[in-house]
Amino acid sequence: MSDFKLFSIKNDVVELPASQVSLEKELQTLLEKNMQTFFGVTFLRSEYKITNGRMDSIGIDENNCPVIFEYKRSLNENVINQGLFYLDWLLDHKANFQLLVMEVLGKNKADLIDWSAPCVICIANDFTKFDTHAVNQMQRNIKLVKYRKYGDDLIALEFLNTPQVQALVDDSAPLVAKNSKGDKTFRQHLEETSEAVRTLYTSIHDYILSLGDDISENQLKLYIAFKKVKNIVCIEVYQNNILLHLRLNPDTVTLQPGKIEDVRNKGHWGTGDLRLIVRNPEDFENIKPLLDRAYNEN
Repeated sequence: MSDFKLFSIKNDVVELPASQVSLEKELQTLLEKNMQTFFGVTFLRSEYKITNGRMDSIGIDENNCPVIFEYKRSLNENVINQGLFYLDWLLDHKANFQLLVMEVLGKNKADLIDWSAPCVICIANDFTKFDTHAVNQMQRNIKLVKYRKYGDDLIALEFLNTPQVQALVDDSAPLVAKNSKGDKTFRQHLEETSEAVRTLYTSIHDYILSLGDDISENQLKLYIAFKKVKNIVCIEVYQNNILLHLRLNPDTVTLQPGKIEDVRNKGHWGTGDLRLIVRNPEDFENIKPLLDRAYNEN
């Protein structure tokens, strides 16, 4: 894989030498303590024991999906297959994960768990081109993250792939919703809306993905999340409009009631404090600068 070079330009230009951490446990501890900052994931437990092994770290992301972390400790270790095994185990033992979330974060958080897009994040000092190819062929939500440490104060994380995730959900299955009644899935809303709204959604969808090749699309049960490291835009589709929630500070935007709204104190699916309500192509054209900002500022 290509290497990432870091230079200090404070006085003379000097290349900072990259290195591995002295102990892999040191890296694991650093990432666990700062998981929210690095990945937008709430840390739950280290060395989580299961039937045939233990997961290095486990957490839950901002979309309430489980996240497994595995650290590659040697060049020959097949951490990808190991992570895939743990992911399949977790999908077969959902009650165990729900109990863990309940113990750490409480019952309300456990009730919100979304199994649409569970994820494995594999972290190593390096991966081969064969690792990336294998992950792309699997078509599972597995992310490869390469790290480099620079001196005592700097660490760089390079995300090597951007999996596009299809929701692991049965539309016929009942949903557990925030208002204690059944809610239609995103897919059902999209199928039942008008052709004009579906066309508008396709235009918005394609525009967001065109902003950069580092954007991944997570098709969740109730909404679509477009992510870099964290969500930048979440989308819901309804009969007469499309709702977008952006990771932007509403205080930096000119608000328009019914079009651009501050929802910091309003409950909604997905993440993002700024709500955009799009009803037609003209509305879409008007919000493109905000979509650009959400991409560039996150």
